[in-house]
Amino acid sequence: MEDCIFCKIASGAFGTEFHYEDENVVAFDDLHPQAPVHVLVVPKNHYANIIDGVPAEVLASMAKAVEAVAAKTGIDKTGFRCIMNTGADGGQTVMHLHMHVLGGASLGEGLIAKA
Repeated sequence: MEDCIFCKIASGAFGTEFHYEDENVVAFDDLHPQAPVHVLVVPKNHYANIIDGVPAEVLASMAKAVEAVAAKTGIDKTGFRCIMNTGADGGQTVMHLHMHVLGGASLGEGLIAKA
């Protein structure tokens, strides 16, 4: 989608530094972090959300990205949270499938990642 910010970021249009990249996904720092580590894992192709017919290989790439980001940032040792919001009532504000990877501190029950 031409006007989708995550499509533009994933395509490299802004020169965003990626923590992880493969043929299906990229991972980059959230612009408004809600934890010391707050990375977004975003498919290169546009899917509105997790129930938008996402191919298994894209979901597998997202899981690999989480593993790589956790190892790179050290949160694989201390623990982290992964969040996917779906739709406005679910807290999704950017209508392009993405996963929040949060860690680097104790995450209280009140933390809800939005984007």
